[in-house]
Amino acid sequence: MSHLVEFPGLGLRFTVNEVAFSIGNYDIRWYGVIIAVGFFLAMVYAWRSAKKMSIDMDRLIDAVLAGTVGGIVCARLYYVIFYPGDKYWNDPIQILFIHDGGIAIYGGFIGAMVFGGLVAKWRKLPVPAVLDLASLGFLIGQGVGRWGNLATTLPWGMLSDNTRAVVPEGPVHPCFLYESILCLLGFVLLHFFTRKLRRYDGQTFILYLIWYGAVRFFIEGTRTDSLMLGSFKISQLVAAAGVVAGVGLLLVFRHRKSLSGCGSAAIVEAMGLEEGEPQLEASTIFGGLPPYEEDADQEASATSGEAPADEDEPQQPKESAEAGDETQKEAE
Repeated sequence: MSHLVEFPGLGLRFTVNEVAFSIGNYDIRWYGVIIAVGFFLAMVYAWRSAKKMSIDMDRLIDAVLAGTVGGIVCARLYYVIFYPGDKYWNDPIQILFIHDGGIAIYGGFIGAMVFGGLVAKWRKLPVPAVLDLASLGFLIGQGVGRWGNLATTLPWGMLSDNTRAVVPEGPVHPCFLYESILCLLGFVLLHFFTRKLRRYDGQTFILYLIWYGAVRFFIEGTRTDSLMLGSFKISQLVAAAGVVAGVGLLLVFRHRKSLSGCGSAAIVEAMGLEEGEPQLEASTIFGGLPPYEEDADQEASATSGEAPADEDEPQQPKESAEAGDETQKEAE
């Protein structure tokens, strides 16, 4: 399954195959593969950055899993709710056919924030710091994942067999390319801000709301297939609300200075923060799992005031030790 894509201004013309490979009769499409790559890169970044932000990675995975499921469900519901026409009202079972297409990025964002944030709170993670890290992961995933639109039948920019169904007379904007470039640029800027200038947990997330809101507002203005609410583009309304909320939060917290991890050197020093692994008693969503045996032994020894036993040194039986003590006393 392929379609023709053209960039007339650049003189580019090529055919894109939507299917990456097949397993039996099931086709694995490039759209899904590229999104999976974006998700993987975001997780790698989170893994490498969690320590610097004093976030336990094992517990963070719990929040990521909940956020992923919640994001997918809400992305679909958002699309269904605002879909023009009565397609899903007349045949509700089609709501479940997500593989046929039809999800919305803002629905996914809202679902990921709500469900991921709730699990982060339950797992006793610093939620504002988790949101900071999540926003950077979003920018990576969005910057990479948007290239999946090049390999779909969605009329997202350019001139293709599919855009002609929407704009027959000419090309449309390569929206996926705009968003990819701007998201990756936003990631670079906010990454350095988080490491060197962040003054409080949650500040990076607020700046993400402003940055992505502005980017999305601009991009929606160039799209030809937006979900509508009357004469307004829904995503532009949500994007504008995000920018206004972000600016308001920056003003409210303008004097705040509270970090749990990396950020402004002056604040990190003032709070006496040291980069290291956060000390948490349990590691996964299954709860109650004990720490590693080695760590448990050391912790028990520290509590009792005894030195930890050396595994390579043979242990003397208790009875033999007592007999030796009595012999020594008689000799004295």
